[in-house]
Amino acid sequence: MDLVLEAADHHLLTPYVYPAGWPEGEPCRQLLSLFVITNLGALALYLLFGTLSYYFIFDHELKKHPQFLENQVRREICYALRSLPWISVPTVALFFAEVRGYSKLYDNIEDSPYGWSGVFLSMLSFLFFTDMGIYWIHRGLHHKLFYKRFHKPHHLWKIATPFASHAFHPVDGFMQSLPYHVYPFLFPLHKVTYLGLYIFVNVWTISIHDGDYRVPRFLRHVINGSAHHTDHHLYFDYNYGQYFTLWDKIGGSYKSPTSFEGKGPHDYLRKLREKDPGAPNGLPAPKSE
Repeated sequence: MDLVLEAADHHLLTPYVYPAGWPEGEPCRQLLSLFVITNLGALALYLLFGTLSYYFIFDHELKKHPQFLENQVRREICYALRSLPWISVPTVALFFAEVRGYSKLYDNIEDSPYGWSGVFLSMLSFLFFTDMGIYWIHRGLHHKLFYKRFHKPHHLWKIATPFASHAFHPVDGFMQSLPYHVYPFLFPLHKVTYLGLYIFVNVWTISIHDGDYRVPRFLRHVINGSAHHTDHHLYFDYNYGQYFTLWDKIGGSYKSPTSFEGKGPHDYLRKLREKDPGAPNGLPAPKSE
């Protein structure tokens, strides 16, 4: 994050925003800057990629599903916009620690003993580490002690749209992002790689809520895509993973997506139309919890 902060200081904050006598390395200034940058960045990623996904990928036929809520898109966006500033507070604290040099982030490829191969391996290890962490955190949030208070608001969206991707309770949203922020304090990671991965994980989170269930057949039971995550929203205690199905299989929570078996939301809508084109609720709704 210090790359973004440095660029913001150089091009905007120092010449146009802050008093000339306020040093760029002063902690209060860094915290304030990080808070603004983090919120603007999260908002931009969410609205830009969420909007693109909603209009160009999301199948709007899903809005006819009986479990799609009235005014759901507006409600998803409003919930996310209320939560993001609160999620950013502990996130900024971790970014501040990175900027102050407490992480293992490095600037130059030469600083890594493994060179470019180390960059590539760190990307893979980041994905597997965060997938493991999110799996167990997500599964823990389904425990009865935490579910109703923190995670249930996200399960309000049974048939989600891309805008549901960040519509979390603040505690839920931060806890599920925690592995992303912990990784560079434990393992070396190139700063540009980390920034790219941070953007990627936000886009991926949007993608598993986009209602596009297409996955190459040979990856259907390897990649945790929108079909898997849709069944998590509908059937509650399956498919907790983020990118892969590995930890669901290890933890006994893997469920082959109903969409791959002709029983998904699109198939449900088709059966409704076949049974009675004029009746929106011709069949009982799927079990949600």
